[in-house]
Amino acid sequence: MELKDVLQELTEAWGISGFEEKAEDVTVKHLSTYSDEIKADGLGSVVALKRGEQTDGRRYKILLAAHLDQIGLMITKIEDGGFMHMTKIGGIDESILPGQRVHIMGKEIIDGVIGAKPPHLQESGESNKVISISDMYIDTGRSKEELEKMVEVGTLAKIESEFIELSNGCLAMQAMDDRAGVASLVETLRRLQIRRHQWDVYAVATAQEEVSGLGAMSTAFRIEPDLAIAIDVTFGDGPGIPEQRSYELGKGPAIGIGPNFHPKISKKLCDLASEYSIPNQSEYAPYPGGTDAYSLQVSQVGIPSGLLSIPLRNMHSTVELLKLVDIKNLAELLSVFISELDSAFLEDLKCF
Repeated sequence: MELKDVLQELTEAWGISGFEEKAEDVTVKHLSTYSDEIKADGLGSVVALKRGEQTDGRRYKILLAAHLDQIGLMITKIEDGGFMHMTKIGGIDESILPGQRVHIMGKEIIDGVIGAKPPHLQESGESNKVISISDMYIDTGRSKEELEKMVEVGTLAKIESEFIELSNGCLAMQAMDDRAGVASLVETLRRLQIRRHQWDVYAVATAQEEVSGLGAMSTAFRIEPDLAIAIDVTFGDGPGIPEQRSYELGKGPAIGIGPNFHPKISKKLCDLASEYSIPNQSEYAPYPGGTDAYSLQVSQVGIPSGLLSIPLRNMHSTVELLKLVDIKNLAELLSVFISELDSAFLEDLKCF
């Protein structure tokens, strides 16, 4: 299957943080094609193992982590008239919510729309403010009595979005953050079918990154990798986006540089990208956090970690936009990096 089709299947699957089962099934389908073992753990992370060629003594391990979950909504109350209040799971931008179509995962899938007070009826000054989610509601056209038979407090609602192919290799859809990273895991393992590597590779689609980072932390604790690399998205360039905090689409993955990342892993990735003419960018991150890299770094007694990010426009919206070539270049850089891993590099990580 083409990488674009893999990405489309992944982004179209349900997988709100803490409830990733459907996205988990799609991920297992694609990662199993290129792995020797695969399973989902009790927290909902998918762990695929591709064994390396090492045969003597201790087996060295690298863990690749891209998060499986996406942001979403949860029903909190059903009002008279059938209007449902909601809350956010993850960092949804409230300004995009009014007018969105949603699917509610009740006893059956229910179509709904998000409404709010019309601008004509707003009080003085209200129209200049972002409407709070507490003042919005989901309307399905059904009565309270009908809904109470199908929907409970805690029922999930997913904002609907369409996978769109735009010009110049651009694709747009919700959940590109971070199903694009999961797609890069699939593509990396595919490339490792024809590129020899010594170390065992654990490709992990982690649960709950958007709310806690626990999927990466618990998986790294169990696997005890010798080093780890998180794969996520970063801010793509665009109007009004600060140049120093954004990265160009189509110019390759951004390599994380900062205290959250082992400097020799960052340098090795930069050197290999230069040696193999793989487009790349440098992402300066002076403070830890925001990705699974932090959860990996502090697991056990500390794991040498790195970060590769895919430039993405419109983050945490229904039209997250990226270029497919950046996923391919990220996978190429990762596969080259893995193919060159040896015990000498691991020993070098211990010496600053």
